[in-house]
Amino acid sequence: MNRKILPVPQPRQTIAPSVDRVHQDPAFPVRERVSPPEGAPNVLVILVDDMGFGASSAYGGPCRMPTADRLAAGGLSYTRFHTTAICAPTRVSLLSGRNHHSAGMGTVPEMATSSPGYDCIRPDTMATLPEILSGNGYLTGAFGKMHQTPMWEVGETGPFDRWPLNEGFDRFYGFIGAETNQFTPALIDGFTPIDPPRTPEEGYHLSEDLVDQATTWIENVSSLEPDRPWFTYLSFGACHDPLHVPESESWRGRYRGEFSRGWTAQREETLARQKELGLVPQDATLPEFDPDVPDWESMGDDERIVCERLMELYAEFAEHMDTQIGRLIDTLEGLGQLDNTLVVYMLGDNGAAAEGGINGSANLVCNLNRVPYKVEDIMAQLDELGGPMTYPHYPVGWALAMNTPYQQSKKYASHYGGTRNGMIVHWPERITEAGVRHQWQHCVDLTPTVLEAAGIPVPDVVDGVPQAPMEGTSFADTFTDADAEERHTTQYFEIHGSRGIYDHGWTAVTRHMSMPWSRPYRPAPPFAEDVWELYDTTSDWTQAENVAEKFPEKLEELKAKFLVEAARYQVLPLDDRMQERFDPAAAPRPDLLGERRSVTLRPSMHGIREGIAPDVKNTSFTIAVDLTVPVSGADGVLIAQGGRFSGWTLYVKDGRPVYCYNRAGERTWVRGESVVPAGEHVVGLQVTYDGGGVGKGADVVLTVDGEACGAGRLERTIGFQFSMDETMDVGRDRGTPVTEEYAAHPRDNAYRGGLKQVRVDLAERVDGPSVEERRRVVMTTH
Repeated sequence: MNRKILPVPQPRQTIAPSVDRVHQDPAFPVRERVSPPEGAPNVLVILVDDMGFGASSAYGGPCRMPTADRLAAGGLSYTRFHTTAICAPTRVSLLSGRNHHSAGMGTVPEMATSSPGYDCIRPDTMATLPEILSGNGYLTGAFGKMHQTPMWEVGETGPFDRWPLNEGFDRFYGFIGAETNQFTPALIDGFTPIDPPRTPEEGYHLSEDLVDQATTWIENVSSLEPDRPWFTYLSFGACHDPLHVPESESWRGRYRGEFSRGWTAQREETLARQKELGLVPQDATLPEFDPDVPDWESMGDDERIVCERLMELYAEFAEHMDTQIGRLIDTLEGLGQLDNTLVVYMLGDNGAAAEGGINGSANLVCNLNRVPYKVEDIMAQLDELGGPMTYPHYPVGWALAMNTPYQQSKKYASHYGGTRNGMIVHWPERITEAGVRHQWQHCVDLTPTVLEAAGIPVPDVVDGVPQAPMEGTSFADTFTDADAEERHTTQYFEIHGSRGIYDHGWTAVTRHMSMPWSRPYRPAPPFAEDVWELYDTTSDWTQAENVAEKFPEKLEELKAKFLVEAARYQVLPLDDRMQERFDPAAAPRPDLLGERRSVTLRPSMHGIREGIAPDVKNTSFTIAVDLTVPVSGADGVLIAQGGRFSGWTLYVKDGRPVYCYNRAGERTWVRGESVVPAGEHVVGLQVTYDGGGVGKGADVVLTVDGEACGAGRLERTIGFQFSMDETMDVGRDRGTPVTEEYAAHPRDNAYRGGLKQVRVDLAERVDGPSVEERRRVVMTTH
């Protein structure tokens, strides 16, 4: 047995201090930091939301985007770059270098299920790009939309493993989820929900705020540690719905009259410009336009006016966003950093979004809940479109035109209209000759490309966890070689049952779901009955000629190859459920409330997202508010959910309790008949649901200390979802107000008395959307 021999302790000697003695401290123990490779570039990844291949001026489209044009003029325009056809899956692939099903993101987090490819939980074996860069000396910041966090983990109890600050980012400022209001966004700074720094009346707009925050962060870190490169991920809410455009600087109206020729003419004009720019071959042709979308000439005058105005908004939204990016590029140039900054400007995380319906919408919550919405309703708000009082989205026809020269749209992973996006790469120190690149890429290729550009090897282990192999391939060699060999030669696609495969120039695809606007509604067939199409994209760039009948053996070969790839990357089993997957019990997936039917909320609780809040839809429920009324009286919000475009609120006005129910803009008030006296009281709300289906009526009773003080009737209610971004708040109404009867800002609508707690009791649920009802809803989750 070996023993370690310890020295015998010696008695301490006391030495008298001497003024002649020079004091010498030992070196401070500094933790050694990994330095990035010498000359490693800064990296700026800019991601636009819901922009089709043919939308931006840089890719021949009608939306003037001067910064994209400027970067393309000094960089490279990629013509065969692909996304997954929907938001969160694209984003997890971008930032991990793995296919979306491999990383668990086979759908959006709001629709997660227990299947490994769809649980929306990225495994630790697939570290993110910012994690790798941070571990190699980079500073990392994320600004804007982050849609990779499981919905049951977005509350104050976390866990926070898959929040941006625990996925490799040093700084995060933005929002978590599919979409948000551009004037009153559901902002998060780090881990903390915050109110926007300014109001809409003060000129606030999210795109401007995000660029301000990113610019400030870059300036600060560059000043403090000029020798360390940074990675900035700037992900806009634009151009996702709502199409919100600031009134300042005449942004709204600058495209007036430019879309009067209609979407068919626009497709032809865009294709001609794309040929001039060398983005598509000269013999490229347009696929057949969707037969369920009406011809422009066949529409009525009001329909055309509405459709024009909404497309104008989209173009203004895009140009405004691009102009903000220009401010950031100017800052980098002023700092002397632009030459050694690798800028990747991705013009879309999927194809253009077609959820607006045939005529578009001024309140997309109506589409989400199958609330009838007519052209007359949009005409009534024509001059308000794009402002804070609307939640607009453009029509299907324009979305399809923005995907020129390809067919289909976002959510449809079958055709290139859903998956092919523009991408511009700018890096003056490496890219010395501007041009166009035609090699085939996929969003999964971004991470290995950035790592190669930075001189950082793909790690085998991150934070002690062995890493799964990267599934993307670097395209960094194309920066300097226009004829570089194409590395990405096979790629599967799948979203909600629509699927396809690319293999050495061939594509086999099947659109499983019918388009939501198709008439009559056609339910999805069994997967085995899907009709596959075949395209030879070496000669048919735009997937315009289906050659399945000419080459049946090739089609069968590719269908078999899709199954091999699907098995390899956790795509199976296929799942074509749509709206029903929003229900945690139907999915199934974790539910923060579980089986609890009673929840007590405190006045400090705010920003509770709908996915983790008590679900008061399609059921009876009661609310009891313990409050204290001062002698002078007190008004304000007790509890609210949703906002201006759909929701409900219980508040006190002129000393009386009031309940307002907002069904997609259709408001019903139930008012208390007596003032709540000074002292401690319980203000109650009883909602008795009719039952018998979804979105039915309910009887409402207001009480004070158990005694009825007001009653009313809701003839109809919201059946599916109040909002994609608005929250449940106690003691105030954050975001947009459910009713304009109280002030919009939470500091002004907060309850002024004492508020102890709010108890919500839900009856046992007997009604809920059926599978077929949920399936037929136009899903606006992205």
